[in-house]
Amino acid sequence: MKELKVLLFLLTQIIFLTKTDALPRYALKLGDNCASCHVNPTGGNMRNLNGWHFGKNLLGMFTPHDKKFKLSPQLNENISFGLDYRTQFLYSQEKEKTDFQEMTGSIYADVGIGEKINVFARYDFINFIWEGYAVAKILPNDGYIKVGTFQPNYGIRLDDHTAYTRGGDFFLLFTQGARQGLLYDPFYRETGIEFGLNFAGISNFTFSAGKNSANTSFRADPTYTARLEFTPRIGELGILLGASSVITHLPRRSNLIGGFFGIGFGDFALLAQYDVAEDLRAIDTKSNFMMTQASYQIMGGLEAIVRYDKIDPDNAVEKDEISRLVVGFEFFPYSFIEIRPQYRFIFEHEGVDNNSAVIQLHFWY
Repeated sequence: MKELKVLLFLLTQIIFLTKTDALPRYALKLGDNCASCHVNPTGGNMRNLNGWHFGKNLLGMFTPHDKKFKLSPQLNENISFGLDYRTQFLYSQEKEKTDFQEMTGSIYADVGIGEKINVFARYDFINFIWEGYAVAKILPNDGYIKVGTFQPNYGIRLDDHTAYTRGGDFFLLFTQGARQGLLYDPFYRETGIEFGLNFAGISNFTFSAGKNSANTSFRADPTYTARLEFTPRIGELGILLGASSVITHLPRRSNLIGGFFGIGFGDFALLAQYDVAEDLRAIDTKSNFMMTQASYQIMGGLEAIVRYDKIDPDNAVEKDEISRLVVGFEFFPYSFIEIRPQYRFIFEHEGVDNNSAVIQLHFWY
């Protein structure tokens, strides 16, 4: 009964508040793709010059208009730099405490070698993570080949890695030892090769083969990831349809398949994803993962977001599901500054109080 009241309240708020955008939402609503704003063709990490100007001039509630004060991420015509820093203030009902956490602090560099080849590098000085690859846009229709260390392209690449279709809470808020979520937490990277192909301007296919960076055994088999998406537009309505598939060996052979969907119209966007994994959490188990996120831009620089996540760790076990309702805002008061307050309702077992609240701070350039 308590869950129903919370759901009804939040649905009412969505109806009457009725602009959100964040990473995939921008592409969906504006009719662009991830490569329009990011150095990485599949999105995330460093912004290219177009994405940098979007963050500087269009994203914030207030933006600098002093033409005498010059800003640029370019050191020269061929070399650009960037950065991201995220930290958060946490409250956990389960642990009955509040605390600060440094999430990530990344420095980026991108070097253009001719018109078709770029070399990218990232160093996370908080988590001590390196990532680097070369992208050669030498295939037809802006298709590319990427070689190096990167996170493979699976599903909807939300910027919130705590979604169950990404990495889950990653042992942070819960005392249970089991992972909550799929593979794609901030530490997951593969070393290998990725191909990207574009068709008719409304579809994209990527395929990668790589070895997880934590697995140094030469004898271990690589992970194979495939993703197909369609992004047609009907007038101002943006549509996203697609599917992903993975064969991995972490630490055993596991199969993962999922579908995703999205619509964007005006200031509203809806994203959803559903995944089924076999033997990912344990041998002879099948797990389900789900994410649905609705977003709406209230005014320039202020967006409301509601996300529902659910995980069923083992279909053969009853009443082991965990679901969560995340309610929050994304506030961009000024260029390159984001404040993200959230409250997370956890629907688990009766008598378990483990809701949480976070206020995330994000600075980038």
